[in-house]
Amino acid sequence: MFEVENKFYQENRESLRSQYLGKRVVIVKNKILGVYDSDNEAIDETTKTMKLGTFCVKYIPVDPQEEYHRIFSYI
Repeated sequence: MFEVENKFYQENRESLRSQYLGKRVVIVKNKILGVYDSDNEAIDETTKTMKLGTFCVKYIPVDPQEEYHRIFSYI
């Protein structure tokens, strides 16, 4: 699940870090759908137009050593 979104993130990680450091980005396929300050905000805003499980939320860490992936796929 979310193979396309994870690949997009990996291929664009440095560009995303330069633009969205410390933010959460919502990714759908090969596109950034939104940028938010928190997971809750990202989910709340995105679910206004999309169903849970159809988008991926990624945290862009300030410290590259802190990198981890958050994927929300609630159905």
